[in-house]
Amino acid sequence: MSAPLQIRNTLESAAERAKRRAADWLADLQQRDGHWCAELTADTTLESDYILFQLWLYPPEDGQWMPESRHLIDKAVRSILSRQLPDGGFNIYVEGPSDVSASVKAYFALKLAGMPMDDPRMVRLRDRILSLGGIQAANSYVKVNLSLFDQYPRQYCPSIPPEVVLLPFNFLYQMSAWTRAIVVSLAIVHASNPRRPVPVGFNLDEIWLPGVSPEFHKDARWFTWHNFFLLTDRLLKWWERSGLKSVRRRAVEKAKEWMIERMRYSDGLGAIYPPMMYSVMALDALGYAPDDPLRAESLRLFNELCVDDGDCFFFMPCFSPVWDTGIGAYALAQSDPKHPALRQAADWLLAHEVRRKGDWSVKRPDTEPSGWAFFYRNESYPDIDDTAMVMLALAGAAGSNPAAQKACHKRGLDWLLAMQSSDGGWAAFDADNNWEFLNNTPFSDHNAMLDPTCPDITGRALEALAAHGVKREHPAVRRGVEWLVRNQQPDGSWYGRWGVAYIYGTCFALRGLAASGENDREAHILRGGEWLRSIQNADGGWGESCASYDNGTFVPASSTPSQTAWAILGLIAGGDAASLSVQHGIEYLLETQRPEGYWDEELATGTGFPKVFYLNYHLYKDYFPLLALSSFVKARGKSTL
Repeated sequence: MSAPLQIRNTLESAAERAKRRAADWLADLQQRDGHWCAELTADTTLESDYILFQLWLYPPEDGQWMPESRHLIDKAVRSILSRQLPDGGFNIYVEGPSDVSASVKAYFALKLAGMPMDDPRMVRLRDRILSLGGIQAANSYVKVNLSLFDQYPRQYCPSIPPEVVLLPFNFLYQMSAWTRAIVVSLAIVHASNPRRPVPVGFNLDEIWLPGVSPEFHKDARWFTWHNFFLLTDRLLKWWERSGLKSVRRRAVEKAKEWMIERMRYSDGLGAIYPPMMYSVMALDALGYAPDDPLRAESLRLFNELCVDDGDCFFFMPCFSPVWDTGIGAYALAQSDPKHPALRQAADWLLAHEVRRKGDWSVKRPDTEPSGWAFFYRNESYPDIDDTAMVMLALAGAAGSNPAAQKACHKRGLDWLLAMQSSDGGWAAFDADNNWEFLNNTPFSDHNAMLDPTCPDITGRALEALAAHGVKREHPAVRRGVEWLVRNQQPDGSWYGRWGVAYIYGTCFALRGLAASGENDREAHILRGGEWLRSIQNADGGWGESCASYDNGTFVPASSTPSQTAWAILGLIAGGDAASLSVQHGIEYLLETQRPEGYWDEELATGTGFPKVFYLNYHLYKDYFPLLALSSFVKARGKSTL
């Protein structure tokens, strides 16, 4: 046997063994009913907001918190402080720099919890905030929260009027799904003009940077969309003071109806942290008593996001069972199509198909409801990414009822095709959510005002269509492929909206193109593969920092299992299963796998809102390497035929 062939066979054998260990580990994590759901973690802003939420619900009397609140607040304080950086600030992703908005939130929460001003940790935090521009430099989301307690002047916060639900042209539905849930619930809160009390003498004067105006900054040019919305904001503030009260009452009532309707078939409004918190505050502002069933249930669902096991205390932004189960089942099916865990996983996924019309139907009114939401229950908001992922999983996992599964496949396929945007790509929750001028509103600095089409979801949608027999000749596939080719970056990469960042986008763009029958000798495929090889780390793995979003280009970082797996998957999809780059990437996964079959990963590789909010999906490190190892073994087997 020649030396290269021996090395290849040895590597394939090692990858096969590692694949089996990884599959066994993942299967052991499956819940008894067939699903997976790992912890989903983020930064300290969730714990900081929780302390703010306690102030809203249970304001301290005579400066003293209620005992049950005090106990939980103390845990939140310890959780926040455990992540303070040496420079005193707080970041929004591991190994990232101090972020002014996260730091201001932490300061408010810690001071509110009773930390002394002269505590060295508070001194360092205060100094860091001032060096970053003071409280004035925080984003509008932070300022709006502080204004609820008179800690930031409301006149310098964006207006959030409930009248938005009355505007024509389906204006509310031109915002992203997550933004609209926040805006409607927060608009109800603001319409009550709250001035919730803080402890006597409490203020944040010491983190205001002297000489810096809190006013919105205008563009130098006379007319820009930014300046237009600043003028609109001034008009809205006049309307709040002097407008017709009957219109305001009608708007609040309509907003209340909209919010409650979307809470009806969901585990909380939007099933994600911010709107779930704001919905409880909105019900409170509307006069719902603490023991009202709707309010009590909303608070209970919110509190379920808390992880408190005695050793650690933190909040998850949401639960991710459908996403975890879709990817987990798909990875297992690619590893072993007859794996016994697949039937239960398929049955669980089939039972969680959405069969009600939601917000998506505003733009697709004639489409039969289908799709899957990210969460345990959120029937107003199935999303395209989860639906594509589940469709991929179900293509390789047979449930207990073949006829029902076949019908479900057809509905899911039709829904996925209907949700293609007019530009040829796919977005997350809606089609044609592309009024770009809305990105100039004062509230848009949370960087999530819109839900644009993106390469990672477009690639996954194409992959799902192909797995269900939709051919290259289909108009939707042709348009999706053309969209990906048009949106390739000059360096050969693709942008990843929902994963960090260009490695993620490139992986799933290449997989979508390959599934659609694109020739791997095409220039855009070759350029994508060459880009992946060019950024490989010396240890054989791949890594990318969340700073890529800030810079608008790839920023290297330490290798991670998930990003290494994405790079390998992208290269294999592009026709490269034999290069030294792929070999070294597989070797990295083999060397870093634990004996039990899992991998460790500390860095954030998931994206909530670019530049603002990042996520640690705690199963990414396991099912993506499993998928990469399976793809490698399969591709190398084909290459020897």
